[in-house]
Amino acid sequence: MESDCRIPVVCCRPRVLVLHALFWGLVSLRVFGAALLSEERTAVKQLISPCWLQEDFVVTTECSQCNAFQSRSWSSCELTGYVERVNCTRSNRDEHKSCRSAVMEDHLFWKFEAAMLALTAVFAVLVVVRQRWLDRLASEKVRRQIESI
Repeated sequence: MESDCRIPVVCCRPRVLVLHALFWGLVSLRVFGAALLSEERTAVKQLISPCWLQEDFVVTTECSQCNAFQSRSWSSCELTGYVERVNCTRSNRDEHKSCRSAVMEDHLFWKFEAAMLALTAVFAVLVVVRQRWLDRLASEKVRRQIESI
């Protein structure tokens, strides 16, 4: 059962070739379709994008936490829970922009540090337990070898 293919015999079967073509066709359709959809989304976003993304702005009110009403009604409060008012220089429009508060950043930093400290402690305990278990297995093996003599 000789084959003229340089690749394995399994890949030369017509059914396998059709399945490969179908698979790669679907993959390429998915990739190109996603690229086309992302281009459409960016075109829509450019039409509705806030002025502070397209031009220079001046911060008129510093970053402050959103109250309950602002959190429900302003889309800029959803991302971080903090908002600042900016004035776009060219269009002279006042808009609200989501911002990151120093207090929030400090709080997030210490939560991250606490999580890393807890993970360090957990993995240190796991290392000690595993080392003791491996030492016990090694001493058992040595004991069995000595008993077999």
